[in-house]
Amino acid sequence: MVSHVFALLLILASQDAPAQARVPDPTAAQAHLGKGYEFEKDDRFANAAAEFGAALALDPKLPRARYQLAVCYFALGRQDDARREFVRLRADTHADPSVIYFIGRLDLREHKLDAAIHEFQSIAANPPFPDTTYYLGSAYLDKADLPSAEQWFKRARPLNPRDFRIPDHLARIYQREGHSSEAENEYAESAKLRQNYNEAGEDGEKCSAALDKGDAEAEREACAKLDQPDDPDRLTVLGMIYGRHAHYTEAVEPLRRAAELDPDSYEIQHNLGLTYFRLKLYQEARGPLERAVALRPDFFDSNALLGATLFALRQDSEAYSVLNHAHRLNPEDADTIELLFKTATVLGTKSYEAKSYLEALKYLNAAEELKPQDPQVHARLAVVYGEAGDPHRAEIEKQMAERLAAPQ
Repeated sequence: MVSHVFALLLILASQDAPAQARVPDPTAAQAHLGKGYEFEKDDRFANAAAEFGAALALDPKLPRARYQLAVCYFALGRQDDARREFVRLRADTHADPSVIYFIGRLDLREHKLDAAIHEFQSIAANPPFPDTTYYLGSAYLDKADLPSAEQWFKRARPLNPRDFRIPDHLARIYQREGHSSEAENEYAESAKLRQNYNEAGEDGEKCSAALDKGDAEAEREACAKLDQPDDPDRLTVLGMIYGRHAHYTEAVEPLRRAAELDPDSYEIQHNLGLTYFRLKLYQEARGPLERAVALRPDFFDSNALLGATLFALRQDSEAYSVLNHAHRLNPEDADTIELLFKTATVLGTKSYEAKSYLEALKYLNAAEELKPQDPQVHARLAVVYGEAGDPHRAEIEKQMAERLAAPQ
């Protein structure tokens, strides 16, 4: 009888053990996070949500994953799911303004106008996104509070001077108030901005087609229409089109001017850095790429590119940190593995030469994890373990190096 009870206790203990032993796996969580960003970049929000959810399952305290999951739910129209995640984030992040913004957007979608106004007003003084005041004006307009709506749309205009929705909504206010002349002016401005938006897309297609054909005259005519010195959107499109056609030198100037006009655009900073990198102007690439990573810390492409740039500039310690983060975001990328391996071995050698043996072992063990079948890494580890006073490990590494180096 006792043996049966003891066996039952063992079974119960084994069933409970996985739950008790479960600990966050930051490496795997980062990999899912990186994949989520890749899907999100391509507007594949359902796939992105699955990856962010997988990251949270591994590490429930990963706030960036929960925020992006909530954003994906918002984009997919899963409002109850989005609200649940944003409400949790509100408590976890001590009312981060970007979280409040989305809660306000959800309130506006559900026509909870007083709640939306309250949320947007709480962050309007220092808005997390340029269209915050536009949505505040929209909430007041839906509530038929025309003076307040007009006030906030006018405040939104300098933050979004190319947004055709703002003059359109102002026109509606003036129309309701009987100010037909002002309404017509705003409708005309809205139509102009909308037309400019549509024309930019058409001009981009013409510029790209001319480059495809190699028609220099058509290229000059079509691409010149995008070369507008005060329009960062058109300049960005022009730079990206040149980049796609490997005209990297021509791509630099429009992207550089776009970055001056809109320094907080991730897309512009990333593409400017990428263009400089392709031209092997690594010092020039570094600034835009650092800005891109600051704007989107967990986007793999920018981290990998910045790491490669720092490696080219021989900034080994900084390169290792960035490349290591990029590798966690996408553990399967072969180029990142190769660069991280090279950086780790360089730093391991430098540390060994400085007689910092523990530091050398840290880097060389990291290199060994990346390429466990590389005999040279094991040979270096054997030397360092010997100098560090661990002859047993030194002998193990030496034998491993000899076995891997032996002809098969």
